[in-house]
Amino acid sequence: MTDKTGADGDTVKLLKECDAGIKMGVSAIDDVIDNVKNVDFRNLLHNCKSQHEKLKNEILVLLSEHNDDGKNPNPMAKGMSWVKTNMKMAFDGDDSTIADLITDGCNMGVKSLSRYLNQYKSADHKSRDITGRLVRIEDKLAEDVRQFL
Repeated sequence: MTDKTGADGDTVKLLKECDAGIKMGVSAIDDVIDNVKNVDFRNLLHNCKSQHEKLKNEILVLLSEHNDDGKNPNPMAKGMSWVKTNMKMAFDGDDSTIADLITDGCNMGVKSLSRYLNQYKSADHKSRDITGRLVRIEDKLAEDVRQFL
């Protein structure tokens, strides 16, 4: 069994937070993508989802090396996100509303991941690199969807 303290513990904790964040992001994209009318916007979301899934596979390989199988998003956070999305979509489900929801999600993801990078300072280089790549994907998506706001 892997020791969950020190550098190994920080590595596993950081990877698990990335795993949960990716699951949350993919779920958010899945919740709205069928309602996106603009083809370029829809393609942007499909591409981002693919990038998330590629990173998720890298994370799962690293977690398995530490005898861990990942983490699901916090059920309360996921439920609140679902309610917010569905309420906004019921009121006004146009592309600008979807872009607004995606932007909020990306910003929350970047904030959380940055906090975890600071919290788990002893995490290994690979896990910190993956976290940095995930932050950049989220930042870029938030920037790219601005044209649809």
